[in-house]
Amino acid sequence: MPDMNPPSSLLPAQKATARNLPPDASRSMTLFVMIVATLYFGKDVLVPVTLALLLAFLLAPLVGLLRRLRLGRVPAVLLGVVLALGLVLSIGTIIGTQLAELSTNIPNYIGTVEDKISTVRHYAVGHVTKLADSIGIDHQTIGLDAPPPAAPAESSPRVKGAPPRQAAVLAPAPPPPVEASPLALAERYLSPILSPLATFGIVFVVAVFALLQREDLRDRLIRMVGSDDLHLTTLAIDDGGSRLSRYFVTQLSINAGFGVVIGIGLLIIGVPNPVLWGILSALLRFVPYIGSPASALLPVALAAAVDPGWSMVLWTAAFYFVIEVVTGQVIEPLVYGNSTGLSPFSVIVAAIFWSWVWGPIGLILSTPLTLCLVVMGRHVKRLKFLDILLGDRPALTPVESFYQRILAGDADEAEDHADRLLKDCSLSTYYDEVALKGLQMAAEDARRGALDQDHLERVKATVRALVDGLAGHEDKDPAASKPDDGTVGYIDVDDSLTHNPVPETVSEDELPESWREPSRVLCIAGRGQLDEAASWMLTQLLEKHGLEASAVTYDDVSRDHIAKLDMSQAAMVCISYLSISGSPAHLRYLIQRLRLHLPKGIPILVGLWPDRDPALTERAVETAIGADYYTSSLGQSVTACVEVARKVEAEEGRRPKR
Repeated sequence: MPDMNPPSSLLPAQKATARNLPPDASRSMTLFVMIVATLYFGKDVLVPVTLALLLAFLLAPLVGLLRRLRLGRVPAVLLGVVLALGLVLSIGTIIGTQLAELSTNIPNYIGTVEDKISTVRHYAVGHVTKLADSIGIDHQTIGLDAPPPAAPAESSPRVKGAPPRQAAVLAPAPPPPVEASPLALAERYLSPILSPLATFGIVFVVAVFALLQREDLRDRLIRMVGSDDLHLTTLAIDDGGSRLSRYFVTQLSINAGFGVVIGIGLLIIGVPNPVLWGILSALLRFVPYIGSPASALLPVALAAAVDPGWSMVLWTAAFYFVIEVVTGQVIEPLVYGNSTGLSPFSVIVAAIFWSWVWGPIGLILSTPLTLCLVVMGRHVKRLKFLDILLGDRPALTPVESFYQRILAGDADEAEDHADRLLKDCSLSTYYDEVALKGLQMAAEDARRGALDQDHLERVKATVRALVDGLAGHEDKDPAASKPDDGTVGYIDVDDSLTHNPVPETVSEDELPESWREPSRVLCIAGRGQLDEAASWMLTQLLEKHGLEASAVTYDDVSRDHIAKLDMSQAAMVCISYLSISGSPAHLRYLIQRLRLHLPKGIPILVGLWPDRDPALTERAVETAIGADYYTSSLGQSVTACVEVARKVEAEEGRRPKR
């Protein structure tokens, strides 16, 4: 008996490999293998259950409607399932009737196809013959005049020693037919349909119980995935469930409408059995990417078999193409919104994976199943990796994408990235939540020596170009003016951004007399190498909200140069700091110098963009610094400046004109 133990020389390598794998990675790989094995070997059980749960999602809105009509839970569920069952049986009956009608005409269609093939062959041979004659090639050389191959003289085997004609005579006669018993006939013809019928019954039974026990199943899922924060988990699961139901119902409606339009169009064109092709087109459209082209193959082939010419084929192919383009590029984006939440790559990979695991039914269910996984990853923290792997959200956060672009010195890409974000957020929100945080990352890398002076200068130049490029954007919230379009896609705008309130805008008539001169607000950059970039953004926002402002570098207010800076017309000073590096001494002395050169009573605002800075939370630090206002965002700074302007206007006794 051979030795079943592995060679001892392999054991140390295996142990070393096991030691090199991190414990979390090893456990994750083991869990993944177990899940795939369970899906593959348990498909006979899991496929009906999955179909039942998806059917429950589809029927949930109908059951809810019946409940609102004051039907009880059980009658509403049973009536909804009976209606779905009747619809499925009706569709199956129509398909069977249409197939039977189609099969009776197949011989006529075969003759038409043979005639077309012969016509095409003669047409091709004629052109080849003309081409051969024009270049002087003999017809027999290219096989144009070769006689057709002779048919074999005999198709039955010959018996040794007998003439060919006697071979068939000497062959043993076939055995007489044996009459099959009714039980054998039933087993032969009923067994192929028993398994689909059993699966069909299981799907509807499980769907009934899933609808009846929906709340109980939800509570168990909440307990399993996260009962620490019961409120948020409940909201997430309810929201995900309702969005999935709406998505599946909408997808079913769109595909059903697609099938109806296809059936009517084929009826007008004259293709036989248009009802059959409309139903098959609606069903095949659930298959991602290849479903629609596949649904057009049989009708186009049938058109070629029915029409002696080619006009019906061309009309059928063109009709499918136009309807698919309109449905896929116009109707679905309007109904689903900008995105269904799945990346194109994940859709393809999911189709391959589920078709390998569950066969053709897995291919049809690949998109709904992947959609469910992404929704779970979107709402459940433990499953967030599913959203990262399968969702269509960018791999990098907006802040990381901004930092990557300014680090590479690519102002065009940075502006393009900003334009996409500004479709869903205001300019002040973008500066506060993306640009400032990206600059903080750059400042931190510079502090620890990861960025040299050349890289810092490139970052500053890129930010300068970005701010100049965004000068045409107004600081308003697009979401406030965007109407509810009724889309059913479950992906909302990027929720990683905190949408801060947009500061108010003041008109020239609302400003006090002392604030109407140019450059009334001085935006002074801090001592950091990137603080000047923050002051550029603040200056731009102030001007967009009706306040004249100018940017001043830290060197302009240093001990050697502050006396040369004309601040006599200043109405307010805003100092921008990405970081005060732990010690506020230089900030305190800067404010003292400003107090000496500014007109008396001019307020000073300090913007400390790291919102956890001690100067924003400790009263003693604020007192030591000596500023009048402290803010942690550009939006707050603009709001503070507007409030100060209105306070001065009130003190001067002027009221804004309405």
